[in-house]
Amino acid sequence: MTQTVIIPPEKLFAQVLDPASRANPYPLYTRLRETPISVQEDGTYVVSTYREISLLLHDPRISSDERKSAHPARALAAPSEATTPSLIFTDPPEHTRLRRLVMHQFTPQRIGGMREDIEQVVNTLLDARKQQNQLDVVQDFAYPLPVMIICRLLGVPPEDEPRFRVWSSDLVRTLDPTESLSEAEVQQAAQSRIQMREYMKQLSETRRAHPQDDLFSGLVVGDDPDGRLSEPDLLATMQLLLIAGHETTVNLITNSMLTLLRHPEVFDRLRRNPALAIPTVEEVLRYDPPVQFRTRTTLTDVPIAGVTIPQGASVVLLLAAGSRDPARFVDPDRFWPERDDNEHLGFGGSDHYCIGAPLARLEAVTALKALARRLEAPRLVTDLPPYRKNAALRGPEHLQIAFDHLSD
Repeated sequence: MTQTVIIPPEKLFAQVLDPASRANPYPLYTRLRETPISVQEDGTYVVSTYREISLLLHDPRISSDERKSAHPARALAAPSEATTPSLIFTDPPEHTRLRRLVMHQFTPQRIGGMREDIEQVVNTLLDARKQQNQLDVVQDFAYPLPVMIICRLLGVPPEDEPRFRVWSSDLVRTLDPTESLSEAEVQQAAQSRIQMREYMKQLSETRRAHPQDDLFSGLVVGDDPDGRLSEPDLLATMQLLLIAGHETTVNLITNSMLTLLRHPEVFDRLRRNPALAIPTVEEVLRYDPPVQFRTRTTLTDVPIAGVTIPQGASVVLLLAAGSRDPARFVDPDRFWPERDDNEHLGFGGSDHYCIGAPLARLEAVTALKALARRLEAPRLVTDLPPYRKNAALRGPEHLQIAFDHLSD
């Protein structure tokens, strides 16, 4: 007879970080929500309910600046190099200034203008699998799509895209402080970061001399009344846009397809009604989001929900748990694209709401429409798929599906 093991609340988040929980952390989130703010064995405060997460996302006493943390992300540092953090790791007023300068170029018109490019890349990637009757959604589709699009948006020459895939892969692993990296892997990430910055520096010089109609040119020679980004801020921003511009979208597209194939009745409805792709993406962002949590640091004592989080504490905002909070969402563990009230936390919130959300939505919606229209009888080859180690940017490493036919 199997004995049920009861995990103490102070050890639950350690279980979330355990790779063995990667395929389905949601039962652990249910347990964590029983104590909206729980203190873990290492002193980390985990916030898991929608109301409390939303309050702290808007609370100026909570800092996003990794320089104020006792455990800064490894991706922000390189040996013997003073680094400039990207805007997601800054606080107002610095964050406000940087974000406004970026948003001045990251316009709806520029993003909307990428629609045909996205459709072309989506169909080209699917056409390449016509004779195969099988598709790894991650490697063959969800990974190359956003990296190709973000490179086009930024103005990176197509022949250089493979270099960015390598650099991004090296760097994104360091964003998960729970992942144990060898010294060689840390050094490789540092080298990739240096190489990327040198490439961006050369490209910025080229764009300054010969501007083009791309986002990088806009940032380099922009006409914002508050001026332009300094070179360190420009390089840090470009690195952020490259990594955040495709790593999370890979997970969004893959999680969407996995969820749809586990709910074939919803996939059939999407096939009959392509407009359902928009609320489907929103529901995936709630139900199985690509970003599971973000970390913050308290600048002072913060009393909330009967608990006082002390100054200098590391705080985990468990966004994915909040988006399944039954106090906020009806039937939260049900995948239900038609739900009326879906103000999820999939893109964070407040000042740090994801800059790239419109592009991610456009890519995911376009991808799902094409997959639903063109794949005949798609099905999972295996369930459960293998997951990447990263607990914060959670998604399958591979997702093998089979299909009978790929239509034009």
